[in-house]
Amino acid sequence: MAYNISDDCIMCGACAAECPVSAISEGDGKYVIDADTCVECGACAGVCPVSAPSAE
Repeated sequence: MAYNISDDCIMCGACAAECPVSAISEGDGKYVIDADTCVECGACAGVCPVSAPSAE
């Protein structure tokens, strides 16, 4: 299942820069992950300073 970014997101952009398939983009108040593009690699979760991305 694709990763999702929680409301804990602080809009730092670390996750988007790390995503190997460019599935993460800036949303309204937090970054969002395109579930159809996400390859569930977990790279975003590994770099997030507030642990906002998680598998659901």
